[in-house]
Amino acid sequence: MRVRLFGKSEVGDDEIALQIMAERPETGQLVLDDCVALSHRISDRMDALEEAGDVLIEEAYRLEVSSPGIDRPLTRPKDYAKWVGHEARVNLTVPVDGNRKALTGDLVGIEGEAGAEVVTIEDKKSGRVSFPLGDIHSARLVLTDRLIAATRPLDTDGADDILEEQED
Repeated sequence: MRVRLFGKSEVGDDEIALQIMAERPETGQLVLDDCVALSHRISDRMDALEEAGDVLIEEAYRLEVSSPGIDRPLTRPKDYAKWVGHEARVNLTVPVDGNRKALTGDLVGIEGEAGAEVVTIEDKKSGRVSFPLGDIHSARLVLTDRLIAATRPLDTDGADDILEEQED
């Protein structure tokens, strides 16, 4: 699960946004019904805390619950291990290979002890490059045919029915 609180300037709105990305551990997916249920649970819990006097967010905010999507962000060490062999776009806070902060290529792996992990990527321009996990500003998978095949839904029952209903 990934939780981010965006300020008004970041979302270009009059409200701040509490964004939650989640997926089922057993499937790596989250369907619409899961998003709705999770949104209700979070909203109910936030309301209960507020009624008890424990206000977590002082201003008006918008709650956004979603799956990370196919081209998901990579935020945890286990994300880099899980998606080895898939293409990723990585933006660094510290330049590598001269003055490059943006790398794109296949994830090779992640090694090291907790807090000192090193990520390796086969960058399209520089070849194999390694850098500390802590130097990553943002990273996400790149949408490719291979990634689409790897993230294909486990259960597509009812997909045709939904499309037919939308056509009417």
